[in-house]
Amino acid sequence: MKKCLAAFAAITLLAGAPALAADYPVRPVRMLLGYPAGSGIDNVARQVAAGLEKELGQPVVVENKAGALGNLAADFVAKAPADGYTILFTPNSTHAANVHLFKKLPFDPIKDFAPVGTVASLGFVLLVAPEHTKVDNVAQLTKMLKDQPGKYSWASGNATGQVAGELYKTLAGVDAVNVPYKGVPPAMTDLIGGRVSFLFADATLAIPQLKGGRVKALAVTGSKRPTSLPDVPTMDEAGVKGYDLGGWFGIFLPANPPEAVRKTLSAALLKVTGSPETARFLRSIGAEPLSGGPDDLARVVAIDTEKWGRIIRAAGMTAE
Repeated sequence: MKKCLAAFAAITLLAGAPALAADYPVRPVRMLLGYPAGSGIDNVARQVAAGLEKELGQPVVVENKAGALGNLAADFVAKAPADGYTILFTPNSTHAANVHLFKKLPFDPIKDFAPVGTVASLGFVLLVAPEHTKVDNVAQLTKMLKDQPGKYSWASGNATGQVAGELYKTLAGVDAVNVPYKGVPPAMTDLIGGRVSFLFADATLAIPQLKGGRVKALAVTGSKRPTSLPDVPTMDEAGVKGYDLGGWFGIFLPANPPEAVRKTLSAALLKVTGSPETARFLRSIGAEPLSGGPDDLARVVAIDTEKWGRIIRAAGMTAE
């Protein structure tokens, strides 16, 4: 009799699992973000969370768990239950760059996550302070650096900005000293103050400074000019042939979620990222909409893991 009851209970639980997944979500969803509140990516995450709330009918609460280039938040999500109530909003650092920057990660970027979809693409902007660095374009900056190798310094506010600078050095054949900062804001302060000659900054942080007029954009790093900076050439257009580097934002679940949960979340995300409201917001801060599903996110992870790894290894970069 006991065996029959146990078997019946097991069958009941199994039968109920699909129903629970089909009803998803029935309570608030936690969206983990590995960067501080008020940062550029935090603003995007909160915009997307608000859109997901409308689509899912449940609160989507952004939780900032900053540190280790996003690894703390990623590790938290990787070890969370795969029930759809803990998701990761992240840039490409956690899933394409960090595996090359750190000797060991506490999670596997591929095996420990299930991709949900892409949100946005964004590049970096090559900035100078015209008061101190007297160049009008990338060609003049390159000539200045080549004429006096090792004399000038450049700032990086994060690992991705450093990768952008290292790629410029390699493709343009210039020699300049990297000065790493703990964030783009202090790097921007020293650029404006003339303590460094140039900076590759996230577009979301560069645009407000450009509006203030104290910095000048020489080029953007992606393959296309962003809508927000239509008059700024790409690095390739500016003469650094073959230069194409950008980042993206995406959403992941812990590995092996119920497929019904992933489909529901992905469908909601596609509606949010495909909306005119989201497109306007993203373009206003220097990003571009990148509306895609699980396969699209898996594809960009694979492409960028190879591309960023190649650049990081060539530069001998490490985050430790």
